[in-house]
Amino acid sequence: MPFELAATAAASTPWYQVVLAWMATNLLAIVLIVVISLLVWWLLLRVITRVTQNAKERLREERPGQARAAEHTQELTAVLMSARREQRAEALGQLLKSIATFTVLSIGLLLILAQIGVNLGPLIASAGVIGVALGFGAQTMVKDFLSGVFLVLEDQFGVGDFVDLGPATGTVEEVTLRITRVRDMSGVVWYVRNGEILRVGNRSQGWTMAIVDVPIAYNEDLDRVRRIIERVGAEMDDDPQYDDTLFGTPTYAGVESVSGDAVFVRVTAKAAPDKQMVAARAIRERLKLAFDEEGVRVPVLQRPTLPGATPPAAQPPA
Repeated sequence: MPFELAATAAASTPWYQVVLAWMATNLLAIVLIVVISLLVWWLLLRVITRVTQNAKERLREERPGQARAAEHTQELTAVLMSARREQRAEALGQLLKSIATFTVLSIGLLLILAQIGVNLGPLIASAGVIGVALGFGAQTMVKDFLSGVFLVLEDQFGVGDFVDLGPATGTVEEVTLRITRVRDMSGVVWYVRNGEILRVGNRSQGWTMAIVDVPIAYNEDLDRVRRIIERVGAEMDDDPQYDDTLFGTPTYAGVESVSGDAVFVRVTAKAAPDKQMVAARAIRERLKLAFDEEGVRVPVLQRPTLPGATPPAAQPPA
């Protein structure tokens, strides 16, 4: 009879009053769990931030100098890649902060559930079974996530890099753990799953090579042309307006090809990752002015003409 009265009283009590009474009994423990979790989370973020800043400062101290100063040494790639390592340290710091936040939140939530009397054994077992089922049913997604983690950790590319991913070539606009968004030269946006990226060609890491092929008349003196190109290269190297564009002196690479109309000579120069085309245009402009000054003739190349079109006038012989 007393048991029936107690059951009847419990059944007649509103559920929210039962919850409030229970929370009042366990409120202190839950508040302590929340406070400790927040404190641990804050400490972890401070430690990760401090380690990241120390790594970036160490990289700056170890950097041997600016890229232009390292032109005539073997340090150019190391100098440029050290700047990339600073960005990589920052990206890894953000990744570690996300992992720390997720871990502390998960542990705190499990402790609160245990405190309110939830049996975690069946919950963890169910989560394991669900995880296995999701693993079999979403293998592609898991592959994308793992590939995205390694892409970030290995710094294969980052936002703003011009890359060739096989399916798409263009500028990286966003990198997530599942997909990479790339905009190609025509403005089309490509969404590439990280698990499908089998190779990465990054044109924005370190330095690029600006290559210019210049046609000259067949009977021009190649030694004189080489001296003009070397003079132009030295002038561009001394010009401060190219400090952010060129990482090396434009050099005469030699004869690239010979045709009935012209001899093509190649000029190469190390350029900033995103300034390859700018450097090539500047070299062409300076060479054109130098050739005009020195009287070096550039032949009119014969191209196929459309029916009814007037062919270009032939250049008079020397």
